[in-house]
Amino acid sequence: MLDILSITGTVFVVMAAGFLAVRVGPFSSAEMQTLGKFVVNFALPALILRAVSTQPISEFANIGYLGAVLIGSLSVFWAGYLWSRRIAGETAAASTFSAMGMSCANSGFIGFPILLIALPDVASNALALNMIVENLVMIPLVLILAEYSRTNGAKGTDTVRTISKRLARNPIVIALVLGLGISASGLTLPSIISRPIDMFASASAAVSLAVIGGTLASLPLREFKTAVFRITTGKLILHPLAVGVSLYGLSLIGFGVEDERLIAAAIVLASTPVMAIYPILAQNYGEQKAASLAMLVMTAVSFVTVSVVLAITLN
Repeated sequence: MLDILSITGTVFVVMAAGFLAVRVGPFSSAEMQTLGKFVVNFALPALILRAVSTQPISEFANIGYLGAVLIGSLSVFWAGYLWSRRIAGETAAASTFSAMGMSCANSGFIGFPILLIALPDVASNALALNMIVENLVMIPLVLILAEYSRTNGAKGTDTVRTISKRLARNPIVIALVLGLGISASGLTLPSIISRPIDMFASASAAVSLAVIGGTLASLPLREFKTAVFRITTGKLILHPLAVGVSLYGLSLIGFGVEDERLIAAAIVLASTPVMAIYPILAQNYGEQKAASLAMLVMTAVSFVTVSVVLAITLN
């Protein structure tokens, strides 16, 4: 158990450093946001590009892994949405972001650094596979539903077009597409290109964790909402459970994941808190208070839950 705590402890110590850097100096909230922009626009895309382009294209035809992450995430998303909308009585926008909080993992900023320590041999492959599901399915789904709630169903075609343009300019999506193209072509990037990519990618883990901590320190949290408990429970318990059940179910029908390390990686990534852009997206639709508080609570609680998941999956 001490080995497990050393993994999660390392990650949370770096996050705590980012938290303290904003609370007591030397960084302001605005400066931490600048570091966040660096991670989102340079370090994380470089990490994804390197992870995808250096793997054979056959590695990404992992139907069992992709299917389990997709089915598990969508199951929790729609369960969370319907519960929030029909039972809790939330608005369509609030229900959308409640569902996002339960089903969209922080694979890049928290999950990948954990895998680098716990499962380094499959960390890059698992990250790339998760990013395919998160960036090509989950985030577009959230944006479509959020825009749909804002327009009351009007101008659906315009909404899809706007979201498509936004995704086409997303550095992470661009890195995914480029990486898949390079992988499919069998080309090897020249060192004058690959080395700068490696340098940016190497900065991703530590800086991204510090940014998460700094972001939590600057969140305007003034009121507790009952939705926070629902979102936190859904993300930290239901999401990894749903992915684990999906992995098992797909294996029964012949689409199992052969590498046990990848199975563990999929469940570990699902057990991480919600992705870092959660409160940022929610702010555009007036749902930032519940999203910010949920992000803070689940990040704190995840020190325990992720440690438990690691202890179970690595045995």
